[in-house]
Amino acid sequence: MARKIKTIGILTSGGDAPGMNAAIRAVTRAGICNGFNIKGIYRGFDGLINGEIKSFTTENVSGIIMQGGTILKTARSKEFMTPEGMKKAYDNLVKEEIDALVVVGGNGSLTGAKIFAQEYDFPCVGLPGTIDNDLYGTDSTIGYDTTMNTIMDCVDRIRDTAQSHERIFFVEVMGRDAGFLAQNSAIACGAEAAIIPEDSTDVDQLARFMERGIRKSKKSCIVIVSESPKCGALYYADRVKKEFPEFDVRVSILGHLQRGGRPTAHDRILASRTGVGAIEAIMQGQRNVMIGVRNNEIVYVPFSDAIRTDKPLDMKLIKVLDELSI
Repeated sequence: MARKIKTIGILTSGGDAPGMNAAIRAVTRAGICNGFNIKGIYRGFDGLINGEIKSFTTENVSGIIMQGGTILKTARSKEFMTPEGMKKAYDNLVKEEIDALVVVGGNGSLTGAKIFAQEYDFPCVGLPGTIDNDLYGTDSTIGYDTTMNTIMDCVDRIRDTAQSHERIFFVEVMGRDAGFLAQNSAIACGAEAAIIPEDSTDVDQLARFMERGIRKSKKSCIVIVSESPKCGALYYADRVKKEFPEFDVRVSILGHLQRGGRPTAHDRILASRTGVGAIEAIMQGQRNVMIGVRNNEIVYVPFSDAIRTDKPLDMKLIKVLDELSI
């Protein structure tokens, strides 16, 4: 017979994402409203291993919905992925009488939660907290919309300089193996091109990007590039300098600037809905699932699907950008 759940722990893990605080607030308040005790776990899985755990009341989450980052702090824990680390984490859950765990994070965080849940038969529920929007089964992830707006604001400013100096700017954005941020921000910013993992770019395509800038009667051009250790913005800028030396080329790597800031209304609502959904899932006896929103409905996505299935990019967006950037 399944153990009755009385106390729920919540942690944020991996890279921070705007809206994580809204998720913490939602889980805490929805949990308390439904008769659960809530305990906040600081510094992700590292904090769980080290016993950095505190009982939460509604007052602990007052006035945080508009804040970026995470009041629970976050970390990427290598120790948690070892048998010894997981055992310490489990022992602390038992010590604190925590019966279920809510993990807010991305692919790596939910992978850790999945393995832990299987090893110790422990109820875990995930919330999709990542700016990359690369988790399968949800239309959007917490932090993605805010980051998109941050990129748009930055590129709008860069555009002023690009036009004034007739320069080509390669702007590198986050996203790792997913091009959602690059492709959609390129459309939103009126960029001439997006270089993304889902669409390989050869010399001819690069030349075509450059020509589009010229046809506008000025030699300015914005190209959004998904970060990559091998083929990032610096790589493409160097190619243009060699292959098209007549152009003035610059690089802007937005970096961690993209992670911060006040979450948009969309991310606050998404975090609030999925946070409440996490409590409802626990009350229904769900485990090893991520709470997502698909077609404006709350859905339960098995961890294995959320982290292992590639989330498809709508390739029609490439055609949209191509047609609008002439």
